[in-house]
Amino acid sequence: MTTTTAFIFARGGSKGLPNKNIKPLAGKPLIGWAIEQALAVPRIGRVIVSTDDRAIADVARSFGAQVPFMRPDSLAGDTSSEWDAWRHALNFLQSQEGELPDPFVSVPATSPLRLPEDIESCLGLYAEGGSDMVIAVTEAHRNPWFNMVRTREDGTVVPVNAGEGVIRRQDAPQVHDVTTLAYVGNPHYVLEQRGLFTGRVRAAVVPVERSIDIDTQYDFDIANYLMEKRLGAT
Repeated sequence: MTTTTAFIFARGGSKGLPNKNIKPLAGKPLIGWAIEQALAVPRIGRVIVSTDDRAIADVARSFGAQVPFMRPDSLAGDTSSEWDAWRHALNFLQSQEGELPDPFVSVPATSPLRLPEDIESCLGLYAEGGSDMVIAVTEAHRNPWFNMVRTREDGTVVPVNAGEGVIRRQDAPQVHDVTTLAYVGNPHYVLEQRGLFTGRVRAAVVPVERSIDIDTQYDFDIANYLMEKRLGAT
């Protein structure tokens, strides 16, 4: 089995939750969970962290990740594109090693409740072929054909997809929520395209209880509670 490289993209300037990526969650820095989960996947041989922050880099190394470069400030601002950070990391490795890591794998630090098997599911689905990118999704809590509404100019509301003829929930097309649990894709696709859904994208379905994406203190508190419960601390 070919050794796979996993990336974690963790900038230092989070305004919603300062120092988010190294904030202790259930006794361990947030990024530490992602590194350990990625390294627990049999086919992943190394984890590379892309960050602009020296403190994040030091914590990442202490958990066994490599930090062979620091991310430029131009790719680490509030409005910076994650896609551009992906491309920067791929271009760096290609210039240093003479080839691209294939597949490209991103394991965001903000989804600490994932299990290694969830990353493996994404890798396995990509290995089947037929896709440029594989994402992780969960069953949606709401459906735009049935119980999601939009407000019209007169203040009344109608289903988001009004006029589609869906009356019963059972008749609504199946929809999913996109998670940030893992991304697996063709590195050439990342370098040549400008967005996730411009090509052929497939989805691995994961349990909702493992899919939380931490963006706020509220998210963090929920994830901390669930992780401590998993570990038997509560």
